[in-house]
Amino acid sequence: MQFQLKDEYIELYKLLKVMDLVDSGAEAKLLIDEGHVYRNNEVETRKRAKIRANEVIKVADVVVEVI
Repeated sequence: MQFQLKDEYIELYKLLKVMDLVDSGAEAKLLIDEGHVYRNNEVETRKRAKIRANEVIKVADVVVEVI
């Protein structure tokens, strides 16, 4: 999957919501807190991490390329 950035960055939990990987912001934050979200192949635990172009986010078997 690809996500086209419209601004300089998007916060991680918002990206998960926009991509319909979760039903709510609370669910996104829980996934992040529990260490199930990877940013560039490393666990990312900051809910408001600024995701920028050319980064890769992975949740379970779903990979999101930010462009």
